[in-house]
Amino acid sequence: MSLFVRKPMDALMNEAAETGTHTLKRTLGAKGLIALGIGAIIGAGLFSITGMAAANHAGPAITISFVVAG
Repeated sequence: MSLFVRKPMDALMNEAAETGTHTLKRTLGAKGLIALGIGAIIGAGLFSITGMAAANHAGPAITISFVVAG
């Protein structure tokens, strides 16, 4: 048995083209996708800046600082 099972591209394309009650519907438009992208970029930036600040200023008390912040 393979650890990573792969589905052929033809099968994926056929499933994407199906219509009916038990298929996925496209609900996000261009504005929603742009908002998700911007949110992901800003969120990643905030977490990386927080990590750098914690590493440089909190020292061994990093767990305590996260508990206090939470």
